[in-house]
Amino acid sequence: MKQYETLLNKLKKTDLVILAGGKGTRISKRLNNLPKPMVKFRNRDFLQYVINSFSKYPFKKIYILTGYRSNFIYKKYHNKEINFIKIECLKEDKLLGTAGSLYKLKKKINNFILINGDSIFEVDLIRLFNSCKDNSYGSIALTKNINQESKKLNHLSIKQNKIFLSKKGSLMNGGVYFFKKKIFKFIKNKFMSLENDILINLIEKKKINGVYYNNIFHDIGTNKFFNKTNALIDNHLSRPAAFLDRDGVINHHKNYIFKMKYFFLRTGVIKGLKLLQKEDFYIFIVTNQAGIAKKKFSETAFKKFSLRIKEFFFKKGIFLNDVEYCPFHKQALIKKYKKDSQFRKPGNLMIKSLFKKWPINKKKSFFIGDQITDFKCAKKSNLYFEYPQDNFFYQINKIKKN
Repeated sequence: MKQYETLLNKLKKTDLVILAGGKGTRISKRLNNLPKPMVKFRNRDFLQYVINSFSKYPFKKIYILTGYRSNFIYKKYHNKEINFIKIECLKEDKLLGTAGSLYKLKKKINNFILINGDSIFEVDLIRLFNSCKDNSYGSIALTKNINQESKKLNHLSIKQNKIFLSKKGSLMNGGVYFFKKKIFKFIKNKFMSLENDILINLIEKKKINGVYYNNIFHDIGTNKFFNKTNALIDNHLSRPAAFLDRDGVINHHKNYIFKMKYFFLRTGVIKGLKLLQKEDFYIFIVTNQAGIAKKKFSETAFKKFSLRIKEFFFKKGIFLNDVEYCPFHKQALIKKYKKDSQFRKPGNLMIKSLFKKWPINKKKSFFIGDQITDFKCAKKSNLYFEYPQDNFFYQINKIKKN
C-alpha cells in the first residue's frame, strides 16, 4: 500500500477548496432563495453530499468559498469539523467568478484540490496526483461529455495525460482539479473565469494535465439533472453502514487509550474493514469517550489521536467515512462535559447524527459493540447488533452473507 502512504504525505499538505458562491441562474426558480449548494435533497443540503464524498481523505483543511446568500452556508459549516478536518468559510465581497474567488486563498494555502459545490464527481486522487507532471500547473479530472454544450471545455480529448481542445472531443471538464501553488500567478482580485481565463490557455500551452474517469458525474446546475438528484442519492449514494464501537471492536480495550503506542488491532480488523469497503459499506466509528470528561486526556488530544487512526487506516487503503464521539459524562470532573447526555451510549443521538448527515440504507446496516450500552443504543436505533467475535473478518463475512 505504498501508493496510499505516498498520497497521505501529499494530502497532509493539501487543502480542499469548494466553490459555493454562484447564484444558480439557470435553476433560480427551484432554489427558494437559497444558495444552490444548500438546496435540500432527501432532507440534506447538496453541499453535505459533496463534502461527504471527499471527507474520507485526510486533507489539511477545507475551505468553502461563498458568495450569494452566504449566511446559510456560514451558519452550518463555518468553523465546524467533519471527520477531524476543520472547515473555514470565506465570502467574496463582490462577484469574482470561479477564479477570482480563489484570490483570498493566495496567502493561506499551497497545493489544493478544487471542486464545485453543486456537482458530485468521485475520483481516485492517486490517479489525479500522478497525472500531474513536474512542469505542469495541475491536473483536471475529465468525464464523458453529457450535456453537449458548445463550451470549449466540453469538447476535450486526452492522450498520455495531455489534454487537447477538439470539436470532436467526447470528454469534458469534470470540475475536480489538483492545482499547485504556482497557479496563483494567474489569479487576480477581479472577476475571472477559471475555465475561460486560465484553463483554456494552459491547455493550449500544454501546461496542465488531465485524467479520464468513467465515474458518475452529477451537476445540479441544470433542470435536467436537478430533477434526477433524488434518484442519484437513492441509487448510488445510499449505502449500508457498519456502525462500530472503537475500543473492544477495532482495537483491544485497555483503560483510556489516546496514543498510537497503545493502539493494538484486534484479529482480522484490516481484512474485515477492506471487505466492508469492497462491499460499498460506509464505515462509521461510534464511541463514548468519558476519558475527556474525567481528565484522562483532553478533547484536543483525542482528536489528534483519532486523526492518527484515520491516517493509519488510510495508509492501508481503508477509508473511515466518519466518527461520532461523546465526551460527556454525568460524573465529569470538567464542568462543560458534566451532563447526562443522550449522545452518550446507550443514548442514540450519535447514530441519529450520522443518519442526518449520510444517506444510509438502514435495512442492511449493523452495529458491533462490546458493551451492553452498545446493544441498547443499537436497539433504540433499530439496527442489527452483534457483540465482537474472536476474528473481525470472519464476523463481517458472516454478517454480510446473512
